[in-house]
Amino acid sequence: MDSLINPNDTKFFLEHVLINDPLGYPKDVENKLDFFRRNRISKPVIFLGITSSSVCAGVFEVKSAIESYISEKSLDIDLVVVGSIGLCSDEPLVDVQLPGKNRIIFRKITSSDIPTILDGVLNKFVPSELALGQYRHKLYEPWQGVPFIEDLEYFKGQNRIVLANCGKINPNSIIDYMAYGGYRALSKALRNHTYEEICSMIEQSGLRGRGGGGYPTGTKWRKALQVSTDQRYMICNADESDPGAFVYRLLMESDPHKIIEGLIISAYAVGASKAIIYTRNSNSLTVERLELAIKQAYEVGLLGYNILDSGFNIDMSVRKGPGAYVCGEETALIKSIEGKRGMPTVKPPYPTEQGLFGRPTIVNNVETIANISSIILNGVDWYTSIGTEKSKGTKLFAISGKVANTCFVEVSMGTSLAKVIDITGGTLNSKKLKAIHIGGPSGFSVLPEELNIQIDFDKMKEAGIAMGTGGIQVFDDSVCMIDLIKYYMYFIQKESCGKCIPCREGSRRMLEILQNITKRPVNENGQNTLERFKGVIHLESLAEVMRDTSLCGLGQTAPNPVLRSLKLFRDEYEEHIFDRKCKAGVCRDLRTFYIDIEKCTGCTACAKKCPTNAIIGTPRSPYFVVEDKCIGCGVCEDVCKFSAVYFK
Repeated sequence: MDSLINPNDTKFFLEHVLINDPLGYPKDVENKLDFFRRNRISKPVIFLGITSSSVCAGVFEVKSAIESYISEKSLDIDLVVVGSIGLCSDEPLVDVQLPGKNRIIFRKITSSDIPTILDGVLNKFVPSELALGQYRHKLYEPWQGVPFIEDLEYFKGQNRIVLANCGKINPNSIIDYMAYGGYRALSKALRNHTYEEICSMIEQSGLRGRGGGGYPTGTKWRKALQVSTDQRYMICNADESDPGAFVYRLLMESDPHKIIEGLIISAYAVGASKAIIYTRNSNSLTVERLELAIKQAYEVGLLGYNILDSGFNIDMSVRKGPGAYVCGEETALIKSIEGKRGMPTVKPPYPTEQGLFGRPTIVNNVETIANISSIILNGVDWYTSIGTEKSKGTKLFAISGKVANTCFVEVSMGTSLAKVIDITGGTLNSKKLKAIHIGGPSGFSVLPEELNIQIDFDKMKEAGIAMGTGGIQVFDDSVCMIDLIKYYMYFIQKESCGKCIPCREGSRRMLEILQNITKRPVNENGQNTLERFKGVIHLESLAEVMRDTSLCGLGQTAPNPVLRSLKLFRDEYEEHIFDRKCKAGVCRDLRTFYIDIEKCTGCTACAKKCPTNAIIGTPRSPYFVVEDKCIGCGVCEDVCKFSAVYFK
């Protein structure tokens, strides 16, 4: 991407905006900022959200359709790329703003919808079936019959601080970021505070690491500061590796400069002259936008030598990892950056004492880094007013599964889990909520009656669950919890680095036990049932060994979903072990198919497709399933046009 920046724009921001005038900006500066924020426009502007989630939804076809529409009609319209507002299941999202009118958002757009939308809006008519909402602006005329976005249920319960710019600004433009207050916190930190003062501010703010453990960020920084050395490193852990987790990736794609600004301030606070963002090589759009943002920051003098005439030098780069789950652990991540195999090391020494290339190193994740600029800009008192007594600020969650809206949200600490689920619109098709799972493969399931738990590091720990990095999966009755836990254990076993025996062998044995209770034995007898039952009993002792003796957090927390499911869903284990049934119908080996003779027309479709010839009968007469031959694949149910096939 082209990263050329207008020198006059850069000069304007460096001279008038990044000076942090406590009395506010002169009127002419405010007017020009309104121009950069597109609050004052002279021609129509179309905003198109392009992130990894919208790419999956076909946004490039929509982009081509918009460009073709503008070209064919020879219209003077600006097309601006923006990030994601968080409603992933409603993407692609297209915003349109006319001079004098509010910016309006359209949802689930396909290329064929573009003529309808643009023909309508350009003629002051809104296709209401596609409209999601509109941004409020005191100077502009609102669209009639279209809700304001802050009144939508999705936005009502949120406190968007980290996500404030997402979906509003062009992530490829440093000018857009600075127009909305970007890099003012960096200017304030470098011009008004020493690195010791910045450390103290972060300590006083109560910011805790958002990587799952909730360790105080300021305390971690100070430990690195106290080590005498000629070099320190600051690393942003952007290796979001939990299945179903996507919020950090979309944050970096929507507002990359927020991460860069926070990382520069963090590096200054710990006395580091080198900063690294570690992410996955497969996240191509994330890498592209981060590298462009870094290039732009160098161009305007916010990275490199003597930034903002402060005497502080900082170099920053993106390092691309292979995508191993274990590289989310800080010592394994450091080994990967060094060019070695990503394997955890014994602690102590901790990275704050001896990390990258043997130097003191701080590793914070994306969300932690993204909070830094807001704390510095708005002050400690402002930040401590948000959240609970011991958990300050906000928390990001990526919500997926059997949920009405796959999305990411930002809520104040102290909000209940029930409120988070309400923000998403509840379960898909309003089905009964069975459970939610928080924290990924090493996380915990939570029953509907437990959702009044507040989002707070300590309160959640007291309740026997952990926050993790913020991935939440929502499940209804169509989900088999045993099958889910089996997948998590398969993932853990596959991603184990193999360095320590408890994790390597323990995860493999746990997976074998779970596979055993979900498969159909060759000969069903009491001995087989007893073996399955004994295997489940062994899960608890295996879990204790893994927790106590595994080298890193991967092995130590791997048993969490197994033990939690044994406690909450014991009836499902018993159903699988003794009754050899899966109520949800997910475990294929435990399904037995039948044919309703009242509905069967004898069309022979099921018999022809059955891979084991388990369906017999005479054409134009009802067919039957031979249970001993049936493998429960479900092909017969898929091909039956008369709904005559069912399973128990």
